[in-house]
Amino acid sequence: MSEEKFFHVGDRSNEPIAPSQFEVGPFTKARHPEPYRFDVNLVAEAGNMQSKTGTVSVNIPGFSPVTLYCDEQPPVGEDTAPPPLAFFAAGIGFCLMTHLTDILTARKIQVDSLKLEQRIQFRTNLGHMREHGYMTEGGCDMVETHVIIDSPESKEKIMDLLSEAEGGCMAHYALRNPIPWSTRLVYNGEEAVSRSGN
Repeated sequence: MSEEKFFHVGDRSNEPIAPSQFEVGPFTKARHPEPYRFDVNLVAEAGNMQSKTGTVSVNIPGFSPVTLYCDEQPPVGEDTAPPPLAFFAAGIGFCLMTHLTDILTARKIQVDSLKLEQRIQFRTNLGHMREHGYMTEGGCDMVETHVIIDSPESKEKIMDLLSEAEGGCMAHYALRNPIPWSTRLVYNGEEAVSRSGN
């Protein structure tokens, strides 16, 4: 009898998230010409070794909260779920595809086949430099996206489709533009670190 390897990505959550450090804001409809503004909220917890569980919710009505599972490969993890960067990379690609399909549907652009291939190069000294006294450092060197479309429409119309989708894709915006960020450390109930930038 073969033993199936457990590998879990996520489940729909029955409970809304309940963060302790910020309030989940309500979604409010925008009035023309203002854009919609919405939040994607995450509450995550570390488990055994490198396993992590997080519930993510979008504050737009109709979106169910989703509990996602995350892990790393042996020997640091048990390979029971995708690693964090897999979710990150998939989110970038899927977000662009969402905008492509939304725009082509709204503009009635005929597309026979739509595929996306993406390569992201990351770097880290995790695993081979700490033993030499270095602090852990990492970075992202390149995001390469290939959108492959078969369509009877003109090349110009498909090029415009891609340009509009890239301009509307919030994940691509975050990649290409400096955005405000902040990180806080709450240590034993008290704020120990508060950093921000853009």
